[in-house]
Amino acid sequence: MSVAPLNQFDLLAQRRFAPFFWTQFAGAANDNLFKFAFTVLVTYQLQVGWLPPAMAGLVIGALFILPFVLFSATSGQICDRLEKTRVIRAVKNLEITIMAVAAGAFVIDSPQVQAGTLLACTFLMGLHSTLFGPVKYALLPQVLAERELVGGNALVESGTFVAILLGNLVGGLLIALPDVGPQAVAIACLALAGLGRWTAGRIEPLPATDPHLQINWNPWTETARNLRLAREDCVSWHMLLGISWLWFFGAVFLSQFPVLAKEVLRGDEQVASLLLVVFSVGIGLGSLMCERLGGGRVEIGLVAPGALGMSVFTLDFWLATRGLPAQPLMDVATFLAQPAHWRVLLDLCLLSMSAGLFSVPMYALLQVRSRPTHRSRIIAANNILNALYMVASALFAAALLTAGLTLPGLFFCLALGNLLMLAWLIWRVPELLQRARALLRGAP
Repeated sequence: MSVAPLNQFDLLAQRRFAPFFWTQFAGAANDNLFKFAFTVLVTYQLQVGWLPPAMAGLVIGALFILPFVLFSATSGQICDRLEKTRVIRAVKNLEITIMAVAAGAFVIDSPQVQAGTLLACTFLMGLHSTLFGPVKYALLPQVLAERELVGGNALVESGTFVAILLGNLVGGLLIALPDVGPQAVAIACLALAGLGRWTAGRIEPLPATDPHLQINWNPWTETARNLRLAREDCVSWHMLLGISWLWFFGAVFLSQFPVLAKEVLRGDEQVASLLLVVFSVGIGLGSLMCERLGGGRVEIGLVAPGALGMSVFTLDFWLATRGLPAQPLMDVATFLAQPAHWRVLLDLCLLSMSAGLFSVPMYALLQVRSRPTHRSRIIAANNILNALYMVASALFAAALLTAGLTLPGLFFCLALGNLLMLAWLIWRVPELLQRARALLRGAP
């Protein structure tokens, strides 16, 4: 193992990390470019009776998440059983195949076949991400020293959100191009898949952590076994639950940005994109701050302040979005010309920065505390819980909004729920508060 770099960004120049980083970056960007372009296509251009525009986002999101629930346990075993570079390259080959089919579907002149094929590709891209998920975090402890894990996780976390942001923005811009939008999306998806496969080819070989593992192909019994495995370490289990809560929290915001922009802030599609930009940049900044604030250590003392910041700034976000005047839809320039909206954007940035502080130490601790032979399966258990929490977040938001709660009121409930989660997490893992106090005192 080489000497720890001076800062986390030095990892981007090192062969043991950089090819993997750009492989996962290209994959995340491609997932979101494809999904968002498909959603816009169904919403504005395709006329398919069995897939109404109002349901398109929900159906596409559900199909993408479904493989995480069904196949995460199996993918975790595969990652522990086989050499990780081999798994990555096989997954990237699968991505190219899926995107080749999707490219053909984007340009076909049959709305029914087009929609059906792209829905199938959505499920398969979810499967691609499910297979890659355990590798994504289980690989880092094999190539990084323990003091590099926070910086490495911060880069991966911030890079993922930047990739999500760019994928959504580019997908929306390309599909809206007159006459050539679907063709442009097809080319972009294939290009990103090819780029990911090229960078995957530069990842150094890594030995299997449990080469004699007998794979259980029954997803239900293996899922139950993975969850039992994760529960063996109390701290790791509660880190899993904390990470999954973050996905619950973030999914509520991400799913409501279009409605928030239009119905509450009275902004157009560009304003909705601005909210996504601010949220993604905030997550990235918060993630990158973890290494400096934690002194390069896996510092779970950042978890409690991060969670507290999520609630405080979400509460102020609720206050800032209440009682805004009804007015015609605004473009970005008009929106930014009103001082009240800067408070909304600042709150959004600060709450997402807090979420970055909250998440990175938990991912790093999970990697450190997991046994190397079981690490991929623990990450798979995390992916299963993440998917279930995201489904729960959709049901939570739908139930409250259907009951008549306003959208700002939903954020108020989310802030209170986050405080309850923090209190429960501190009760179950007192070390979180002890380390937070030590950080405040400047103690190592």
